[in-house]
Amino acid sequence: MDFDFSDDQEQLRDAVRKWVDKGYDFERRRAIVKAGGFDRKAYNELAELGLAGLYISEADGGLGMGPVEGMVVMEELGRGIVLEPLAQTLIAGGVLGGYADADVKAAWLPKIAAGEALVVLAQQERGARYQLDACKTTASQAGSGWTVSGAKSVVPAGDQADAFIVPAVVNGQIALFLVERSAAGVSTQGYGTQDGGRAAEVILSNAPASLITTDGLAALEHAVDIGIAAVCAEAVGVMDKTVALTVEYMNTRKQFGVAIASFQALRHRVADMKMQLELARSMSFYASLKLNAPAAERRRAMARAKVQLGNSMRFVGQQSVQLHGGIGVTDEYIGSHYFKKLTQLEMTFGDTLHHLGEVSARMEDTAGVFA
Repeated sequence: MDFDFSDDQEQLRDAVRKWVDKGYDFERRRAIVKAGGFDRKAYNELAELGLAGLYISEADGGLGMGPVEGMVVMEELGRGIVLEPLAQTLIAGGVLGGYADADVKAAWLPKIAAGEALVVLAQQERGARYQLDACKTTASQAGSGWTVSGAKSVVPAGDQADAFIVPAVVNGQIALFLVERSAAGVSTQGYGTQDGGRAAEVILSNAPASLITTDGLAALEHAVDIGIAAVCAEAVGVMDKTVALTVEYMNTRKQFGVAIASFQALRHRVADMKMQLELARSMSFYASLKLNAPAAERRRAMARAKVQLGNSMRFVGQQSVQLHGGIGVTDEYIGSHYFKKLTQLEMTFGDTLHHLGEVSARMEDTAGVFA
């Protein structure tokens, strides 16, 4: 199997990396965190690179690219610990493009691709943990349209987004709806997240909505799987930079008159970090390559990938902090922000323990050493 990237993919990586290096330095990120954790101008700069239309067809104004290109982009954004939720835009493009009717596509996909509209997934509810079929939000028909009532938690950039993709129960089954933030009956309460980003509680009270699909659980699982693949790729970028920061520090920090990078025990720990990074990278590739597989195969692959990524993120982050010593947890040092990002990514779309359970539940009869 050829794992080399195409020229177009390498050019895409280079364009995003240049933007991160020149347009999203640590000082700009600190200013965005201080201002609330989301910057529409920075998001529009990503859209100008075409990234908001990555999973949107050319007919709808996007680039019509696929999971590998998404992985390349998210890795580079991870290296810069970019706060703006591009993963949510990939989810919106994939879900609306794959499940919505022609009217909804025409109304929203061109605006999403141009960066004129930020649409985010609002699926999490209190008490549901990571179970996608646990949904108390309800929808009902109102004339020729729909209304949705319920509450969603930890919605990325929820008080800044233009619309939400909302799962809601209709006649005992989950359907997906699109609800505009400016619609009547919608209220949001925003707050900062641990990694410096932004989220919100979203309350819907008979809010007008557009139906995306009545096959809501399948579409929601697909949406979350797009998110998991994006999180895995982003985490690889964060870990890659974390390892580089740690090595750089060890080459400059001296004890007993020599750089601590010369201590064999510490070199072994860095080697273990590198090994975990490469294990994570291979599973991120696996997740991206399985994103268009049949649903059962795709779900198994995402759970497997998230288990390895979760283990790797925890190990790399914790080892980096320990090898840095006290400076590793200070707000002034960039490494602490990479650690916080890894900690949050490990819990996004299901933590390691949850996905270990998913892997176990989805094992086939032939799994195991005695098969």
